Amino acid sequence: MKAAIHRGRSGLDGLRVGNMESKQPGPGEIRVRLKTAGLNHRDLFLMKGRHAADAPLILGSDGAGIIDALGEGVESLTVGTEVIIHPTIGWDNTEEVPVVPEILGGPRDGTFAETVVIPADNAFRKPTHLTWEEAGVLPLSALTAYRALFTRAHIKPGEHVLIPGIGGGVATYAMLMAQTAGAVVSVTSRSQAKLEEARRYSVHRAFSSGGDWSEELQGEKVDVILDSIGPATFPQYLEVIKPNGRIVSFGASSGDAVEVPLRALFFPQLSWIGTSMGSREEFGEMLRFMEEHTIAPLIDRMYPLDEILDSFRRMTAGEQFGNIGLRIG
Repeated sequence: MKAAIHRGRSGLDGLRVGNMESKQPGPGEIRVRLKTAGLNHRDLFLMKGRHAADAPLILGSDGAGIIDALGEGVESLTVGTEVIIHPTIGWDNTEEVPVVPEILGGPRDGTFAETVVIPADNAFRKPTHLTWEEAGVLPLSALTAYRALFTRAHIKPGEHVLIPGIGGGVATYAMLMAQTAGAVVSVTSRSQAKLEEARRYSVHRAFSSGGDWSEELQGEKVDVILDSIGPATFPQYLEVIKPNGRIVSFGASSGDAVEVPLRALFFPQLSWIGTSMGSREEFGEMLRFMEEHTIAPLIDRMYPLDEILDSFRRMTAGEQFGNIGLRIG
């Protein structure tokens, strides 16, 4: 089978399209012939941390396709079923959080290939309102956004949600989901083009990440901040969040170390909450939410598998608004 294989060097220099033997599913597993797959920043982080001595790896956590083989004992699914892949392996119940969740696409081979073998429990029927392109880019980013908003932040209708750094997959899903849930949504970005794009989706306010946030919000305070940036913007959060507000962190694009004056947390009764990915239970809830409200991903650009290096260069440049995906089958 054709696959995007990472080996020999770290970073994008180690990524090449080549051929690998297609695996057969074991007991309790299925094989999916992929139609589409989606890129995540996680793929870049994994490539950066790999070394010449590491075994070849097929990256990719997101994908959708058609089941073409069943392993022993699989009775709930049939060959020919159209499915979307839940990328978190072995995390079934929302409240039973694993120490380190296993995710498809490292260390287990992932979706940047013509076929992928996954546990049968990680296959969900593809929502009928989604195209193959939309289904392929949905899983990890949409799941992360759903858990951040509903499981961790417990957003309510009428609350003001601020999303710094609009443009990537999680942020754009969060924008759409929060608006659907009745929240007021404001966004920031360093890119005027992305702010203009966000305004097309009727956000409350869209302003520069580098400006005075209190001034840009015209004195309004926010209930929830979804943080994927970290130290570069964190001081601003404390200036614009309401007492009893929630900061939900799911990324650290500007670094891991944040210096926070504790009094700025405990006097206004703030909650600083961590989140990442989500459970099988939440994945099912997220798909039902998307179907009920006919929410579809915002797709920035789709590339053929042979042009995967170009797709990651676009992601590295931070140019996208929405998800970047691959057409495979």
